[in-house]
Amino acid sequence: MKQLTIERLGHRGEGIARDDDRRVFVPYALPGETVTAEVEGEQARLVEIVAPSPDRVAPICPHYAHCGGCAVQALAPPAYAEWKRGLVESALRNAGLTLDVAPLVDAHGAGRRRVAFHARMEKGRARVGFMAARSHEIVEIETCPLLAPELAGALPAARVLAQILAGRGKPLDLSFTATLEGMDVDLRGPGPLEEHETSALIKAAEAHGLARLSNHGRLLTLRRAPFVEVGPARVPLPPGAFLQATEAGEDAIAARVLEAAKNSKRVADLFCGVGAFALRLAARAPVCAYDSAADAVDAMFAGARAAAGLKPLDGAARDLFARPLTAQELAPFDAVVFDPPRAGALAQAKEIAGSRVRTAVAVSCSAQSFARDAAILLSGGFSVGCVVPIDQFRHAPHVEIVAVFSRGDGRKRPKRGLLG
Repeated sequence: MKQLTIERLGHRGEGIARDDDRRVFVPYALPGETVTAEVEGEQARLVEIVAPSPDRVAPICPHYAHCGGCAVQALAPPAYAEWKRGLVESALRNAGLTLDVAPLVDAHGAGRRRVAFHARMEKGRARVGFMAARSHEIVEIETCPLLAPELAGALPAARVLAQILAGRGKPLDLSFTATLEGMDVDLRGPGPLEEHETSALIKAAEAHGLARLSNHGRLLTLRRAPFVEVGPARVPLPPGAFLQATEAGEDAIAARVLEAAKNSKRVADLFCGVGAFALRLAARAPVCAYDSAADAVDAMFAGARAAAGLKPLDGAARDLFARPLTAQELAPFDAVVFDPPRAGALAQAKEIAGSRVRTAVAVSCSAQSFARDAAILLSGGFSVGCVVPIDQFRHAPHVEIVAVFSRGDGRKRPKRGLLG
C-alpha cells in the first residue's frame, strides 16, 4: 500500500502519479488528490482518497468505479471539458503540430442512441453488462444513465436474449440501436442457431417490442423495418450499421460540415456510412459518396430516392484503405469530407494532399490518427482554422473532432502549422 499524489489525468482518464522514478496509473483518481493505492508495476488500484480534489463531484451512476464504461464521472464539468480539450492538444503536440483547439462542444443531447452490452455465461446463467476497467470481467448493471430514453428497455431485453443462448457457453455481444420504429438489435458471437433457440429469440423480441432482431447481420425477425432520420431523408438502417453515438453529436458535426462546404459546387463524401453528411450536403450540391460497407451505401441511396429536392447523389461501395480516391479522381471536386474509422485515413489523406481540392473537412473519433492525417494535409499546402472537439462520448476517454482545411487556389503552398 502506498500514498501517491496525482499529477494529471492520462489519455484514458486515469490519474497519473509518480512512484520513485516511474509513472503509476490510478483509475478514478483526480489531479491534485492524495490517495492510498495498491501498486503493481505501473498499475494501481485506488483504495482511499486521503485528500480529495476541489473538482471532485458525486458520480451520476452507482456502477461507477466498477463498470469500465465510464472513465471520468467524478470531475467537475469545467475541469472535465479542459481535460477532453487537452486530449486533442496533446495528440497534436505529439505529432509536431501547433494548432488552435476550440473549447469542447457538449453534444450528449438526450444520450447515447446505440450501445453494445456484453454477456458471459456461467453455469447456465447469462451475466449481462459492461466490462470492468482493464479487464474482461463483466460488471452486471441495472441501468445506464448515459443512454437515450429510447433505449430504456435495452437492458431487460438484453438479459432475456442472452439467457436464451446461455447454454452455448459462448461470449456474446448485443448491439442495440434506437430507431424511429423502436430498438434494433444485432447479436454477435453465438454462431449458427438451433431452431428452438431461434423460436425463443423471436418470442422474446416480440415480448420486448423490438423492431428487428438479427444474428451477425442475418435477419431473425422483423416486426417493423427500422429507419433513422438523416437530414432531409429517412434511411433504412442495415443491421449493426454505424451511426454517430448521439443525435446531437451528428447534428453538431453535420452543421460544421455544411458550413465548410456551403459554397462548394461538387462534394466528395468519403467513408460516408449511411449518408450522415452526404444526404445533408445533397440538399445544396451534387455529391459523390463512398464507403466500404455496401449495405450502408445502399441504405443511403434508398434514403435519397425517397427524399424530395436533393441534388444528384452518386457513389459506390469502395475500400478507401486499399483503393483511396486518387488525386486525379478528386479533380472534379472542390470540397472533400472524410470521416474514417479510428485508424484514420492515411492513404486517402495523402491523395487529398496531392490533389487540387480547395476544402477538406476532416471528421475523426481518434485524436492520434487525426493528428497524423492533419500533418499530411498541412504538408500538402493546406491551412487550418480551429480544431473543434465535440463530446458525444460523455465520461469516456473518446472525443470527436472536426477541422476544416483549405487552400485558396488548390495549389500547393509552404507548410503551415508544423513545429520547427
